[in-house]
Amino acid sequence: MATITAASPRPSAAPAAMEETSKAMPSESPAASGNASPPARSRPSLLVIFSACLVLLGAGGPLLLRIYFVHGGTRLWLSATLQISGWPLLLPPLCVSLYRGRRHGIGNLLLPRRLVVAAAVLGGLYAVSCFVYALGSQALPLSTSSLLLATQLAFTAVFAFLFVGLRFTPFSANAVVLLTIGPAVLGVGPSSGKPAGESSRAYWTGFCEAIGAAALAGLVIPLVEVATARYRRRTGPAARVPPPYATVMQMQAVMGAAGTAVCVLGMAIKGDFQAVAREAAAFGLGAANYYLVLAWDAVSWQLLNLGIMGLITCASSLLAGIMIAVLLPLSQVLAVIFLHEKFDGTKGIALVLSLWGFASYLYGEKAQKKKEAQKMREQEQEVALAQKTADVESAAP
Repeated sequence: MATITAASPRPSAAPAAMEETSKAMPSESPAASGNASPPARSRPSLLVIFSACLVLLGAGGPLLLRIYFVHGGTRLWLSATLQISGWPLLLPPLCVSLYRGRRHGIGNLLLPRRLVVAAAVLGGLYAVSCFVYALGSQALPLSTSSLLLATQLAFTAVFAFLFVGLRFTPFSANAVVLLTIGPAVLGVGPSSGKPAGESSRAYWTGFCEAIGAAALAGLVIPLVEVATARYRRRTGPAARVPPPYATVMQMQAVMGAAGTAVCVLGMAIKGDFQAVAREAAAFGLGAANYYLVLAWDAVSWQLLNLGIMGLITCASSLLAGIMIAVLLPLSQVLAVIFLHEKFDGTKGIALVLSLWGFASYLYGEKAQKKKEAQKMREQEQEVALAQKTADVESAAP
């Protein structure tokens, strides 16, 4: 997302400027290619669209997690495991992808060792984020927790500014402010969103936990972009970047495996394995539906996680944060339809502010892309003019 600028050649020294430009251009290209994924960053590709669709399909994950808590589920580490343990579903398509690209050498298609280590560390941090999100989801209605989770965009923007080099525009800054104020409106009247029978202290605790989960998610997303940009490329004559979605699936699998290990350790310490059978027997929808909720919740979260990883790898961390914010209206609708949650004026104001921020970001991105394209055309014209001037001077007697 960082913008690279180049100095314009001076008309009075066209040949020298042309020489400097020709030297500068190659030096800028590796930097740009090192900090960004190939073609998908310049314009939407099928992989970006596919990843965005996966994020939308994963909207059932938060809904099923809330159903788990509403009907008697209480195991926090188990619910965190559901959010990250679906990674084995990636193994069959990943093996097929590697097999189809075997002519390039399997070793060249696998992630570099340093990227695997970085992904494992980030997976453990993401597991902590899932646990904190489970704490908030246990105490808050789905619509409220979804609105609070939308603040991850603000955290993503801040951390992307610090680690990725994101440059704020008036539109992106406006979007961050609105997407922060919108969920904060919920704190004006917590009783309107507080479930019946729940204390204000528990509500506020869940409120802060949901914000904490958004902050952790906002930290992990830009760090994934930094890790893939820094460690993905190999060195040497056999260097090769893995196919985009092979990279996506490997990153998600490594992060999922590491995060699952952290969650399983937490389950073992808290005795969740022994409590599953008792919890299933007492589940409000029945034991069979209990296991179905767990299974489909894991699948839904895996779709969501894979889509987010695809957007980070094929586009940018900020776009991934934006797509998570897009889930907000869909989560609201699902909560009202399936959980019969109350949608009052406070949530309506928060929703409008959040959607306003999202629209502001999209408009700003479109304007920024147009501005960058115009600047690129001007630079190309200057280079062509300098080249033409150099050719005329070299042909003169």
